[in-house]
Order: sequence, then structure tokens, then C-alpha cells
Amino acid sequence: MQTVLIDTDIAIDYLRGNQDAKDLVFSLWEIDAAYLSILSVYELFAGMKDNEKDDTENFITACNIEPVTIETAKRAGELYRKYRALGITLTSLDCLINATAIINKHKIATGNKSHYPNKEIIYKF
Repeated sequence: MQTVLIDTDIAIDYLRGNQDAKDLVFSLWEIDAAYLSILSVYELFAGMKDNEKDDTENFITACNIEPVTIETAKRAGELYRKYRALGITLTSLDCLINATAIINKHKIATGNKSHYPNKEIIYKF
């Protein structure tokens, strides 16, 4: 079974009622394949509106949460350096989320495909 790390943009789309995002998330929940980086939890709380707190909490609780480990941090640093050498600048958060997916053999569900230059990591939906 392919597990999927849900990127923050898809989580936001789900929380704001986007049907495609809802269909994706529900299908992943049904087979316990939905994962969320602890960094996406941070991003969701940083950008949420006051009236979205309960829905956000419920969404987070329904996902398997991936922590940032020392291995994740090291791999993220390697990814940052690799892509910077190729002239591609990525954010630290995107490198950490990418590293989390690589280490745990997840695909990433995202609408921000440019944030993840290694296209084989992208979950097609």
C-alpha cells in the first residue's frame, strides 16, 4: 500500500471544502495511508482562521503525524545543497517535508509540484 504525505496546500484545500482534495483525503483515510508532517501542522495553525480550529484539529487527528528526526534534518540539508548546486532554491520546510517522504517511502500529494524537483516523489491524483 502506497502511503501519502499530504502537503499543506492539499490540507488547506480540504479544510476549505475543495471537492478534489476531499475525495483524495477521504480515500487515503479509508486505507490508513494519510500522513502529515509535523511541519504542516505548524503551517496549518499559522495560517488558520479562528473559525477553522475545530476542523483543523479534526483533520490533524485523522492523519498519521510524521515527526522531524535528526535523520530527516540531515537528509533535508543534503537535498537543499543538491538543488542549490543546480540553481534551484527551495525552502527549508519543503526540504524537510521532502526528506520525510523519502525516508518513510511516502509519495507527496501536493499542488505545488515545483516545490519538489524530484518528480518521482509526487503522488498522482
